Amino acid sequence: MDFAVYKKEINNSGFTVLNNIYTKKETEDIAAIINTTNITGDTFRKSKDLFAIRQFLKEIPYVQSLVFNDNLKTIISTLFGKDYFSIKSIYFNKPGNSNWFVAYHQDLTISVDKKTEIENFGPWTVKQNQFAVQPPIEILENIFTIRIHLDDTDENNGALKVIPESHLKKIYRPETIDWSTEKEVICNVDKGGVMIMKPLLLHSSARTVNNNNRRVIHIEFSNMELPSEIKWAEKLEVN
Repeated sequence: MDFAVYKKEINNSGFTVLNNIYTKKETEDIAAIINTTNITGDTFRKSKDLFAIRQFLKEIPYVQSLVFNDNLKTIISTLFGKDYFSIKSIYFNKPGNSNWFVAYHQDLTISVDKKTEIENFGPWTVKQNQFAVQPPIEILENIFTIRIHLDDTDENNGALKVIPESHLKKIYRPETIDWSTEKEVICNVDKGGVMIMKPLLLHSSARTVNNNNRRVIHIEFSNMELPSEIKWAEKLEVN
């Protein structure tokens, strides 16, 4: 793997794709653990269009050793540094017959342990007993996201669409996108591959049209500590 090329793509374009990070057996073993998990509780969401598990690595700790295989740990330490830890994790399955789509947006919030007044932090939201807040821009710029794909994903089953370099424009409201100058890229990823992206990258996904599932594990990482009043809600060291 040419890490210098991947790092340049992330810094300049806001994303990159690395395939063959997990073997077929590894992806199937991860899926098997998920499939045998009791899906009751506030962190689980199930509908005909989407199945999601928030706080995924905390809810299913047995999967951690499979998710953080040697390839992924090498990617994290080489591209970002040995001091990075995970701060948020979500698993979602977009079924083959799903009409679920997500419009263009940036990921502007972090998950924390409680709500309190802190300068330059806000607005606040709460979903399923999880507090989230928009932090100062320098915290968002420090975060990177790894999306682990358990299925082949392309434009027919909701692969992410992104606007390259949009992460360099700070807060970029979707309603202000100038399509005369911006371009859209579809991020196809093979089963067992990963997409790495910056949370400020504008991204979206379309409805599934080929009846194929799209199962993805979304994990966010940082090496920054928060103000003493709050803590990362899902902090997990990458061993």
